[in-house]
Amino acid sequence: MTPRTKEQNEEIRLRRLAQIRKAAADVFLNKGPLLEIRDVAAQAGLGYGTVYHYYSNKGDLLHDLLWDALERAGGWLEAPLEALPKAPPEVSLEAQLKAPLEVPRASASGKAPAGGHLGLAAAADTGNSAAADSRSGSRETAAAAEFGPVAAAGVRLLQLWAEDPALYLLHKQAGEGFASLPEARSAPLSAAFRREVLAPLAALLETGRAADGAAASGENAAEPPYRLQRAEMLLAALVGCASLSLRRGKLYEEAGDIARFLKL
Repeated sequence: MTPRTKEQNEEIRLRRLAQIRKAAADVFLNKGPLLEIRDVAAQAGLGYGTVYHYYSNKGDLLHDLLWDALERAGGWLEAPLEALPKAPPEVSLEAQLKAPLEVPRASASGKAPAGGHLGLAAAADTGNSAAADSRSGSRETAAAAEFGPVAAAGVRLLQLWAEDPALYLLHKQAGEGFASLPEARSAPLSAAFRREVLAPLAALLETGRAADGAAASGENAAEPPYRLQRAEMLLAALVGCASLSLRRGKLYEEAGDIARFLKL
């Protein structure tokens, strides 16, 4: 048997790390801080020794899991909804919202694809990527038409959580100040989350307020700290409402109902 090359060994290592992190996210949703390495090994279908070889303690595993999720979380608000194509009249809003989103999976390096963090393609096995992009864009535009930009973004985020529980775990831990990690590790993660997620969301909320006429009414614009506080409160509300639906495996389908309930 021909020995594996150094590059092949590295690819196997990175793929195994991604497999372990995905299993850890699933286990953490059910067990929280009570998670043990043996639980992750069982979920991943790997031997305890294999997982322990990569992560000798759950603190290191959670730290890696959250940073990896943050790499995929930063761009979910970047795609402008108004630039997407309009929905064909024969496709109902309900059908568009229920069509599955294709969420970009981490590459072997654990990083998001170079084309962006947020995958908006949703296609059946038609082999026609252009049609798939059009259908996905139509779904996002329809959501924006019904909900407005803030609510549509909320629906999109909830659906991403349904497809990638590690992203939900990241937002949940952020709302708790990453208390599961020691301060030396939580502080850099909190700063990065504020920069990559909270700041863009705060900007969107200000845009939504202006669209609702708040700016035209003469109301003073909020100072940056209060903008971030509103973004934190919104994410906390989404996390709380998503918990039950996610555990039941219904979060994707119920994302629109949650947005309506919160009156986003």
